[in-house]
Amino acid sequence: MNKPDFSQLKAIYINCTLKKSPEKSHTEGLMSRSKDIMLKEGVAVDELRFIDHDVAIGIYPDMTEHGWDKDEWPELKERILAADILVIGTPIWLGEKSSEAQKLIERLYSLSGQTNDKGQYLYYGKVGGCVITGNEDGAKHCSMSILYALQHIGYSIPPQADCGWLGEIGPGPSYLDEESNASENSFTNRNTTFMTYNMLHLAKMLKEANGYSAYGNSTKEWNNGERWNFENPEYR
Repeated sequence: MNKPDFSQLKAIYINCTLKKSPEKSHTEGLMSRSKDIMLKEGVAVDELRFIDHDVAIGIYPDMTEHGWDKDEWPELKERILAADILVIGTPIWLGEKSSEAQKLIERLYSLSGQTNDKGQYLYYGKVGGCVITGNEDGAKHCSMSILYALQHIGYSIPPQADCGWLGEIGPGPSYLDEESNASENSFTNRNTTFMTYNMLHLAKMLKEANGYSAYGNSTKEWNNGERWNFENPEYR
């Protein structure tokens, strides 16, 4: 089996924990397992803890234009757009992704109307995935919500693009707690590994193909009157 070369790829991991640095984040613990694989494969990796940054709430590219005194999103989005792969990590609270994860998705959505040089939506050709941790059920629900949002705004989602770890329901050890033995959990380790490599494979394919063909999906061409093979039944 030939070993693929992933060294031309860039990834960014965004931890949406509710804990500010340097407080220990169990979500970061699991994300680091995926990140370590990418680093060993020669991928350039960026990472940030979303709550450490003064990001305004809203759905516009720069919220200082809409009444906010400060908004770091215009700077952070450049780091995100520079990456071929985006991995969102979140804990589970009351069965849902964190409020920071929701804010990140809403700010990503603020750019969804912008286009690339092919006239496609801005995130076309980029790959997304997610990492979930918690002590209650809800990992699949959180993944479903995050991955749907990412594909809706243009990210491509490979097979098995999520991984997670759940401790015992109720108060109990979390991912990085020694008594949880989470680092030895075969199911989580397998899913984390498969997720990471599937993101790498898809990102590599898209990068080598220069993203998606603009045939049939260019907003620019649609606005210029192109309809490809779409036919309105009213005109038949």
